[in-house]
Amino acid sequence: MAIVKAVRFGTALHLAAALVMLAGCGRGQQQQAAAPPPPTVTVATPVQRSVVDQDEYVGRFVAVDSVDVRSRVSGYLAQIHFVDGQMVKKGDLLFTIDRRPFQIVLDQMRANLAQARANLAFTVADLARGQELLHNKTITEQTYDQRTQAKRVAEAAVAAQEAMVHAAELDLNEYSELRAPMDGRIGDRRVSVGNLVTGGTGGSTTLLATIVAVDPIRFEFTFDEGSYLRYKRFAGGDGQMGGREGVAVAVKLIDETDFRHTGKMDFVDNVIDRSSGTIRGRAVFQNPDGLFTPGMFGRVRVPGSAPYTTLLIPDVAVGTEQSRKYVLVVDDAGVARLKYVTLGQIDDGLRVIKDGLAASDRVIVNGLMRARPGMKVTAEEKTAPAASRKSAEQAKAD
Repeated sequence: MAIVKAVRFGTALHLAAALVMLAGCGRGQQQQAAAPPPPTVTVATPVQRSVVDQDEYVGRFVAVDSVDVRSRVSGYLAQIHFVDGQMVKKGDLLFTIDRRPFQIVLDQMRANLAQARANLAFTVADLARGQELLHNKTITEQTYDQRTQAKRVAEAAVAAQEAMVHAAELDLNEYSELRAPMDGRIGDRRVSVGNLVTGGTGGSTTLLATIVAVDPIRFEFTFDEGSYLRYKRFAGGDGQMGGREGVAVAVKLIDETDFRHTGKMDFVDNVIDRSSGTIRGRAVFQNPDGLFTPGMFGRVRVPGSAPYTTLLIPDVAVGTEQSRKYVLVVDDAGVARLKYVTLGQIDDGLRVIKDGLAASDRVIVNGLMRARPGMKVTAEEKTAPAASRKSAEQAKAD
C-alpha cells in the first residue's frame, strides 16, 4: 500500500509540474501576442524658402475726395436732375434754382451798362469839342480838365457795369445750375423742390447733397510706435513714410476669409498720437465695381519684415505643451524625439518655424497622436509640401 501511495504521489507531482509549465508557456505566448507593433507615422523634412512676416491691422475705408454740394446763390429750388445714390460724372447737372429772378437782374445790369456806355460816348464827344475850344481860347483849361475828368468817370462807370453784367451772367448761367464738381457717388437729396435754398459763403448755407469719390478709395489704419520703428529700420531708415511708400498691401472685408484685394501704401502720418501711441497709415485701392464704400471696416495685411529664409512645416505637426510648442522628429534609430520650437506666422498654408528645428529633421506630419517621445515608430517618408504657385512666384521675384 505504501508503494502505491508513493507512486500516486509522484504522478501527482509530475502532473502539477506539467500544468505549471503549460501555464507559463500560455502566459508567455499571450504576452508576446499582446505586444503591439510600433505605430506607423508619416514624416517629412521641412520646406525651406524665403518668406516675409505680415502684420494685420483693422481700419476703415475713406473717400479720396468728398464734396458738400451747396449753392452760391439764394433762391427757390426748381428741379432735381439725379436719382439718390447714383454715380455721377464731373459736370453732370444736379440741381436747378429758379432762374427767372437772375434773368431779370441780368437784364437790368445790361440796361445799366448801355446807359453807362451812352454817357461815355457823350463825354468822349464833349472832350473832343473841348480840345478845339481850348485851342481857340474859347474855354478855360479848368473847364477842359472837368471834361477830361467826366470822361474818365464815365469809363470807370462802364467798367463797373460790365463787371456787374458778368456777375449777373454767372448767377444765371453758372450758379443757378449746380453741377457735379467731380466723379463719384452722390447721396440722397437733402432739400425737395420748392424749398428756399440759402446760398453764399457763410456757415448758414443750405446743404443740398454730398458726393464722395469711390474709385480709387483709401484705407486708413493705425499702428503702434514699435511697428513704425521696425518698418523704418528694415527699410534702411532713409525711405519716406517709414519705408512704407509704394509697399504692396492686401485687405479683406468682414465677410471674407482671405486677403484678396491688393493695393499700395501711399501715406504715413508725420506725428505719433501722444494719447494712443499710434501713427496713422493709409493705403489706396482701386474700386472699379464700387465694392468698397467710405466708412466700411476691413483688415489690412502689411509686410512686417524684409524677406528672410526659414523653415516651414504643416501646422498639424505642431503640438502644445502648456505654453510651449513642440514637434516630434524621428531619429536614425526610428525613435520619436521631442523638439521645442518657436513659431512664426502661417505662410501659404504652412507654419513658419523660427527656431528649434533643423532642415534635415524628419518631422512627424501625420500620426502625431499615436507617437510619444522615446517611442519606437515606423516612419513612412513623405515628400515635403510643395510651395504653392503664389510662393513660387514670390520666390522668383525675390
